[in-house]
Amino acid sequence: MTEPSGERTARRRYVTVCALLWLPPGLGMATMVLLFSERGMSLAAVAGLFAAHSLTVAVLELPTGGLSDVLGRRPVLAAAGALNVVALALVGLGTTAWPLTAGMVLMGAARALASGTAEAWYVDTVQACSGPDTELRSGLARGGSATSAALAAGMLLGGALPWLLGLGPDLGARLSEATDGAVLPLSVPLLLGAALRIAFVAYVLTALREPPRPPATLRSVLRGVPVTVLDGLRLGGRDAMVRRILLCAAAAGSALAAIELLVPGRTTALTGATGSGAMVYAALSCAGFVCSGVGSHFAPLTARLAGSGERAVLVALAAGAGGLLLLGATASSVHPAATTLAAVGFGLVYLGLGAAAPNENELLHRRVAGPGRATALSVQSLAQQLVGALTGLAVGVLRPGPLPWLLTGAVLLAGALLWLRRSDARAVRVTGV
Repeated sequence: MTEPSGERTARRRYVTVCALLWLPPGLGMATMVLLFSERGMSLAAVAGLFAAHSLTVAVLELPTGGLSDVLGRRPVLAAAGALNVVALALVGLGTTAWPLTAGMVLMGAARALASGTAEAWYVDTVQACSGPDTELRSGLARGGSATSAALAAGMLLGGALPWLLGLGPDLGARLSEATDGAVLPLSVPLLLGAALRIAFVAYVLTALREPPRPPATLRSVLRGVPVTVLDGLRLGGRDAMVRRILLCAAAAGSALAAIELLVPGRTTALTGATGSGAMVYAALSCAGFVCSGVGSHFAPLTARLAGSGERAVLVALAAGAGGLLLLGATASSVHPAATTLAAVGFGLVYLGLGAAAPNENELLHRRVAGPGRATALSVQSLAQQLVGALTGLAVGVLRPGPLPWLLTGAVLLAGALLWLRRSDARAVRVTGV
């Protein structure tokens, strides 16, 4: 059957939005901590800046999802991009704690606004073109692959730019001198990200057309957002499929938190120095994003081979759990064979999570209709973040070694085992949140 042109156009625009949305964060990942240190921030102050970002995202995740459902996808995405322009400029140019804090808070607000909004736009548009039963997994998988590719490319480019500016005539030093220290070589990736955010806003406003929705007034927004948020919180309680998806998002958050906290220490132990350990971790992170993108790309094939989206989630999460268990089994050794197995385990975690996400989200979108779609995605994101934060606290008090890996591997395996029992095909589909 020939795919409708409107569906192809929506998919292409969704992939473009995903790439433009996630390239600037990738650029900032490689240099932000180093930039804060260069600005004279202590390690505790740097941790506080990231805590301000995380807290802002957690507080605004559900209200901004409700705002997207009530007001519309395009204005919320454009607002996220505009806030990020200001945030990246403040972080890139700020020299004291207050502008840096303001930048991180605005970055968190922008992240919350963008969370799930582009995906909700894609699903709304495709279902408006082809009906509620149209296939979603392929488009979601391509969006996931574009996100991972943008993060990997951004991290590589963001790490390379300061180094390139220091070569030859040392343009970085000249730039710093010309701006009285406001623009350092480490600032350049963030400022490039701000410029890309302007392009993102322009693309969203010109390319993303929304299906018709009732006009929003201030009164309808103020009344509709709290109702939508409360319904979103009740969603997992009244639908077993959605509850499984939320629990799996929580398990994935636990796995990612363990990797982010434990792998940098392992790379430092492997290389024997902090600087070289950081370089190895950056390379591993890029490889992880690539594995996640490959997993997303092959998510539809995984579903076909497994027999259903539910079975695909089971297989993918089990593979990710296997990767964590490999990391646990090799945690006490730096032997080349153990290091090789650990690298394989690292890749398996990202490959499995990448393959699971499009299949989980297609199942979610078939249970939740347009009026609550962004809120449902925000609830999913919040579950992942909160459990990730709790896992971080738990891992921090455990003794380094196999135990933290084995515990998080067991959590992810438990998430996989939730899919052993097939859902009731006759279950009532949730028509709103």
